[in-house]
Amino acid sequence: MTSASTAQSASGSATERTDDDLGSAPATGGGARIPAIVRRRLATVDARLDGYAWLATAVVVAIAAILRFVGLSDPKGKIFDEIYYARDAYGLIERGVEWNYKTNGPSYVVHPPLGKWLIGLGEWAFGYQDAETNISVPGHLITTSPEFGWRVVAAVAGTLSVLLLVRIGRRMFRSTTLGCAAGLLLALDGFHLVLSRTALLDIFLLLFVLAAFGALVLDRDARRRRWARALEAGLDPSRPGRAGRPPSTWRDWPWWRLLAGVLLGCACAVKWSGLYFVPAFALLVILWEVGVRRSAGVRHPWRDAVLDELPWLLLAGVLMVATYVATWSGWLLSDDGYYRLASRYPGHGLSDTPVIGPLINLFQYHKAAYGFHTHLEDAHKYQSWPWQWLLLGRPVAFYWSGEGSCGAPTCASEILLLGTPLLWWSFLPALAALAWLGLARRDWRAGAILLSVAAGLLPWFWFALDNRTMFSFYTAPAVPFLVLAVVYVLGAIASPAPAIPTAAAPPPNERDVSDRRLVGGIVAGAYVLLVALCFGYFYPIFVGRLMTYAEWSARIWLDGRWI
Repeated sequence: MTSASTAQSASGSATERTDDDLGSAPATGGGARIPAIVRRRLATVDARLDGYAWLATAVVVAIAAILRFVGLSDPKGKIFDEIYYARDAYGLIERGVEWNYKTNGPSYVVHPPLGKWLIGLGEWAFGYQDAETNISVPGHLITTSPEFGWRVVAAVAGTLSVLLLVRIGRRMFRSTTLGCAAGLLLALDGFHLVLSRTALLDIFLLLFVLAAFGALVLDRDARRRRWARALEAGLDPSRPGRAGRPPSTWRDWPWWRLLAGVLLGCACAVKWSGLYFVPAFALLVILWEVGVRRSAGVRHPWRDAVLDELPWLLLAGVLMVATYVATWSGWLLSDDGYYRLASRYPGHGLSDTPVIGPLINLFQYHKAAYGFHTHLEDAHKYQSWPWQWLLLGRPVAFYWSGEGSCGAPTCASEILLLGTPLLWWSFLPALAALAWLGLARRDWRAGAILLSVAAGLLPWFWFALDNRTMFSFYTAPAVPFLVLAVVYVLGAIASPAPAIPTAAAPPPNERDVSDRRLVGGIVAGAYVLLVALCFGYFYPIFVGRLMTYAEWSARIWLDGRWI
């Protein structure tokens, strides 16, 4: 991408802001007869390799990797829920199912296995140790500290999610600068950092949801290029039936959309809350398909979009379910899993019938796990409500120690699942501004971001009505989209949309526009710098660095809410 295109704003030029508010003039004949506005509205990001963009991406990803891998083995031992997931992960790698080595029997778990399989991959490669069960096994690749073994894949997932956000942001905003800003803000988010350095499931859920969204953005671009090629070749979109649609071969299939189905299956196989994104992303596909048909001049864009794309969405759904079931292969192909054999668990509606029996038993297992989740109302010290999450009303302490030598009578070391305050306290204003700008400019990007944020947050408000026990880390899959909302607004500040000249108000001269963009760029750059400084200040309580009690107390801004 050229430097000129790099400077293009997230707020959208006149071309972008009405991208899906499309004219109905048919584009018939040859390429020369296609209206310029249709050609512009079907335009996508240049997919050619851009060395500058990839170099900038590499710098941001390197920053993220350094922050996530340096000191990954500290603190020692299992912290917070690592005590469950690291052990379950070892059972999966060693026996194919979660296993309780204290009772020498299968563990009853209420989350699907994929996230634990990934944690176990690190344990297989770098070693595992558990003092309580006297297990100590070397790594198959390199033997390191056991903490590194169960945390390393989470660090990889966190780093990959930064890479994905850079590239997704660049493609959506048509700006390498804004894409890198999105990745850098995510890399400098304390919430994301803590999850990336801990063997929990939520960072994997975040990764797969973001990857599915990125695949759909690529699908959107691919489908628009398909329509543009067909119009250039002389397609008349006003004709009824297949005659008014682009020709289709296997190469024109929505491969990225099908990949999104697989990735959503992976997300659900980490935590069931990945399901909340399925209807939201399906709606995005339909809206984008309606938009491209309006651009081309199709007479019935809604009807045609639903009829044409519903079969592909159903196929993506089948792939999602198949992927989810495949992640249970260790449970299905062995006899050791909890609820696996009816003979071991009489009275639970299980079956030992070949082939169908394991599927029946898996269904019964899911019913039991669902009952656990829906009745989870036990009070917890760090539970919180959804309306507190973006305000950092009740973060979760993963680790605390007052031991060590810090040069003061009292010391402190803590890992607090806390978002970088300046960034997180920007989320709500950014969402409000995004909604306003998106409506005013009819910008598809604003709608996509808002819908994804809603899928990640709104279902939890419903569960709050049932007084369900919840924690702030449930926010995880929405965080990249919240960052995109902030970057969208930064783009609007850095490069406002051009004014439409009228007889009463002539267009501004180039110097006024340049000055406005300079000031906006300084404001946006200053914001990113302040977020970086805020992150640096709170960094010690993101990684458990030993400090004096006074230094620790100075970082607990909301007193009892953060303790």
